[in-house]
Amino acid sequence: MSTEIQQQLGARIRELRKIKGLTQEEFARECQLHRSHTGEIERGETNVTLSTLLTIARVVGTSVANLFKGIA
Repeated sequence: MSTEIQQQLGARIRELRKIKGLTQEEFARECQLHRSHTGEIERGETNVTLSTLLTIARVVGTSVANLFKGIA
């Protein structure tokens, strides 16, 4: 995954998190991830595993495919 795609995916996740009305802490807790890791994901600084993407999609109420809508 290129850095550009990671950044676009992270921005999409951040957008959906905010639409859901979750703070980073609430989001991290619901995803059962460390808050700093969710921050890295939203900034596009890390690769995300499929299982983490599935969890994120569930928490924000969408599909993995929708996370990538308009990105890839």
